[in-house]
Amino acid sequence: MFTNLRVYLLDILEDTLSVIKTMTLVDYVEILILTWFMYILIRFVRETRAEQLLKGIFFIFIVSVLLQQLDFKVLGLLSETIINMGIIAVIVMFQPELRRVLEKMGRVKLVKTISFNLENQPYNSAYRISGAIDQISQACEKLSRTATGALIVMERDTKLGEQISTGTILNAIPSEELFGNIFYPNTPLHDGAVIVRDGLVLAAGCFLPKPQKEELISKDLGSRHRAAIGMSEVSDAVVIIVSEETGIISTAENGVLRRGYDYRKLHEYLTEAIIPTPQSKPKTRREKRKKPVEIKEDDA
Repeated sequence: MFTNLRVYLLDILEDTLSVIKTMTLVDYVEILILTWFMYILIRFVRETRAEQLLKGIFFIFIVSVLLQQLDFKVLGLLSETIINMGIIAVIVMFQPELRRVLEKMGRVKLVKTISFNLENQPYNSAYRISGAIDQISQACEKLSRTATGALIVMERDTKLGEQISTGTILNAIPSEELFGNIFYPNTPLHDGAVIVRDGLVLAAGCFLPKPQKEELISKDLGSRHRAAIGMSEVSDAVVIIVSEETGIISTAENGVLRRGYDYRKLHEYLTEAIIPTPQSKPKTRREKRKKPVEIKEDDA
């Protein structure tokens, strides 16, 4: 039994050496690309439930190989069947993770460039969006003074049709009074999120997705902050939150929560995030936005 295993390992070593001798430059480039892909995959599944599932699949695969090499015919056949069926199971179990990967790929600049502009192009002027930012900043400052909870999502490239369908369509011009009426306590729409698209309040009372690592978020953060983090993880939207406990104004972007805004800081932040200047670089904008940081998801 162990002799067969030893012979099998020696055969693998000989085959590996023979393959290395015949490799060309193209083969090395292909290996580098595959290594990079595996690195991205490991980074993606790290600290998620996908990591535990992959560990289990890898363990079953190793056991299957050993059983077949040790001439356990029935157990080997059974483990091989489990692996074949497991491919379909993995696709089903990893559906949320695969969806997030595809969404992130769609937000890559290279993909947008070669997509032949199939996305709906914004038709509103920067003037109207700037007016919306001004009204949102004023409304958040006023809601902050009265500690009235609010949750506002500023849509960017990623369309939020799935979340919009859960709320009530308004298609209204944003104003300080409108946000005050929507988020006034005990009104029908005050518990949900407002979604702003192209300078218009498109929908209110919308439900947002839960964050990917909810167990790692501070217990001090309420449902609005958690929903904001979850929305920013699955899209490129900028989410504004007003806490009904403390009145603190916060924002969430790319899964990171930042707190401690007033009217001026919020207005500057939203203007740079939603209406970037042509000469601005993404890295520079992120560095500037870190100025009002008080708390991040990692710190939570």
